[in-house]
This record gives sequence, C-alpha cells and structure tokens, in this order.
Amino acid sequence: MNVTRSPDAEWLRGAAAQTGIPARALRAYVAAAVTVDDSRPQCGIGWNTLAAIGFVESAHGTHGGGSLSAAGQASRPIVGPSLNGAGFAAIPDTDSGALDGDASWDHAVGPMQFIPSTWRLAGVDGNGDGTADPFNIDDAALSAAIYLCGHGRDLATARGWTDAIYAYNQSDAYIRQVRSQATAYAAKTGTAG
Repeated sequence: MNVTRSPDAEWLRGAAAQTGIPARALRAYVAAAVTVDDSRPQCGIGWNTLAAIGFVESAHGTHGGGSLSAAGQASRPIVGPSLNGAGFAAIPDTDSGALDGDASWDHAVGPMQFIPSTWRLAGVDGNGDGTADPFNIDDAALSAAIYLCGHGRDLATARGWTDAIYAYNQSDAYIRQVRSQATAYAAKTGTAG
C-alpha cells in the first residue's frame, strides 16, 4: 500500500506526469515520507498514502482554483466547511479563529485539512523556515506523516494502515477513497506497495 522512492528530479517529473499530482506537492509528499521513514523506520509510510490524502482533502492544494507556490505555500487559504454539526462533526472553536477565521466553530485548514486543535498538537515545520504553517504543503505533509505514524503504527500492515487513516478521518468511505487513490498512484508510477 505504501511506496516511497528517492525524490530525485527525474523521478519526480515522471511521476507527476503519470499521476497528475502537481510536482511541488509530490515533492512534499515524498520528502515527508522519506523523513519519517528515516526517523521511524517501523512506520513504513509511503508517499502515495500522503498523496492520496492530499488528493481527497484538497486536490493537492488546488481546491477552489488555488495553487502551490515554489515555496509550497497555498495561493489562498484552504478552509473546509464549518464543523457545526450540520452534516459534519460538531467541533466548537479551539483557536479563537486564528487559523480558520471562525471563532465559533472549527474548520479543517490547509492542503492536508488539519483541524486547528490537531494542528496545535501535530503541526511541525517541514520546510525549515522556523514556522509550522498548515497552509504550507511541506509543513502539512510532514505533520500528516508524523500524525499517521503516531502510536507506533506500522503502515506496512493492512491493519496499521487502516488504523492510521481512520485516526485521520473516522469514515469508512474516506478509508476506501484514500486506499483506492493510494493504490492507483502506486500503479501509475510502476511501484508496488
């Protein structure tokens, strides 16, 4: 299920063309997986899992016609719907609206769609600029990888992978969608998971 390769330029160009993932986002997913696999080899997270989540959550930072800059910054804020209990979980505001602009209810934010309270716990600086920013793909992808690998999960096993995705979003339909997309990315790049 999880596939990680060295993020060399030739592979990135080819894989971006084969998958339709913007090269800037793909570079962030691969770098995050490599970084976490180096520090937590028991996790076994692959770039394709991160890419699948990025696709489902924000179309790799392009939701609503946006794009990612060369520095990995979303061209405009990516803010999900109000988590006010109407069709979604009810999550009262946890950040005084600092990340999502709503001081009443939380909204998931950024290309990997972190709830502000989760970002406060899991958000890290992935690009080395000294700031953990959920609207930056490097920060968001590395934070997602670390979060998915939490609690000693082994994403190389079916159970560990499913548990990780469920921790990210507690929906069976979401798990199926991410699994399908991750598998498709691996197939399109000719890598086996």
